[in-house]
Amino acid sequence: MINYSSDRKDLLVHAGPGAGKTLGALIGFKEMQKESLLSHLIVFCHRNVIAHQWINSARLLGLNLKELDSSLEVKDTILDLDGWVITYQGASRNSKTLQENFKQIQSKIFLAVADEAHHLGVDPEQPEGLAWGKAFLDLTNFCVLRLGLTGTPFRADNLAFCAARKINFDSRNGSVEQIIPDLCVEPRELIEAGDVRPLEFHFQDGWVEHACSGVSDRETSLLSTENRETWRARNLRRAVQFSDSSSIAIQLLLRARRKLEKVRLSHRNAGGLVIARDIQHAIQIFNLLRENGDSVDLVHSDDKFANGKLVGFQNSKAKWLVSVDMCSEGFDAPRLRVIAYLTTVATRSRFLQAITRCVRISSERAVLEALPRELSYVFSPADPLLMQYARCWSISEPYLIQGKAKRLSTGLDHLTTRNLTLPLEAVEDVAGGLIKMGSVELPSFLKT
Repeated sequence: MINYSSDRKDLLVHAGPGAGKTLGALIGFKEMQKESLLSHLIVFCHRNVIAHQWINSARLLGLNLKELDSSLEVKDTILDLDGWVITYQGASRNSKTLQENFKQIQSKIFLAVADEAHHLGVDPEQPEGLAWGKAFLDLTNFCVLRLGLTGTPFRADNLAFCAARKINFDSRNGSVEQIIPDLCVEPRELIEAGDVRPLEFHFQDGWVEHACSGVSDRETSLLSTENRETWRARNLRRAVQFSDSSSIAIQLLLRARRKLEKVRLSHRNAGGLVIARDIQHAIQIFNLLRENGDSVDLVHSDDKFANGKLVGFQNSKAKWLVSVDMCSEGFDAPRLRVIAYLTTVATRSRFLQAITRCVRISSERAVLEALPRELSYVFSPADPLLMQYARCWSISEPYLIQGKAKRLSTGLDHLTTRNLTLPLEAVEDVAGGLIKMGSVELPSFLKT
């Protein structure tokens, strides 16, 4: 029986993109290996392309990691390796075989790393229901330390997750659990240090028409102010559609294109990323951009060459990368400067993971740019949830694990307003115009 309570075996690091979570974990392991506190490493991650990034980063430090699958005899390779990397899906699919394999090496001192640990949900009321989390716990039970890394230490379903410490405290609504990172580096700290770029948000507003009882009976709803949850979700679905030249999606994409052209005047190889709703939607966007003369790469889950295209985009000359979901987390391309968010997914974790693809800065650009770094830009429909997430993207908020009744609540009532000091500016003084949201407030000594 799995014990889901956390202890000091589990450590959680919360830090945004560009903070050095991967290299930091590898350097920490290497130092502890030198002192014989650890002998080997197992890294769990959510995609094959991320597994390759871990292997390549380890190689830079003189560490030898190899992809792990059920056919690999770990006992025969352990003397030649510092550890293995496996995807959460692979671990779940081959859990029983891998458990038998690991029994042969349990005399070694292992560190388990959960990359983007928030994927490993656990529910004490349904211990068999979340396969990735269960597989991770089963396979790492023998490890002396489990290190969770995440840029978004929360889940949309309000469940706890593995490799994270929880504390209980009393609130007005009774006992509540809270995830507590052991180390937290907020994006605003990284911005102030010049490690990542500030973001500027451009939210495309507009009126959305809805048919009512009769064919000719229609009602309009302003995208940015709609607080009825079913209407808000329906508005966003309409907003990302490419219906005609005046549609919200078209206006958003055109503005994103113009912004990228302007950025490329000083950053010649700057690129943009479009997050699409589904594969057909992505193909439509791909064709629209190409028809306007842009060089575009398209990646999606049905493309067997997708991983290669992702790696290739980092050093290619293509202006745009269009994707459905493959670039929203863990994808590393410092030349990205513009994001067009054209999907109907409105969860906080997915939005933050997507927009922070464009905060990284390469070492070459870091030499050329003064502090604060040059802005990157996010274009999105003016959905109220997405605008709220943008207001607090650079700060760390407590992740409270509520009871089942609260977990199932919907609507906009759960939105927070802590530290919302960012300016909100209507660029066009008409309903349905562009809403511009400034970046984080920088320290006074950087405001020159």
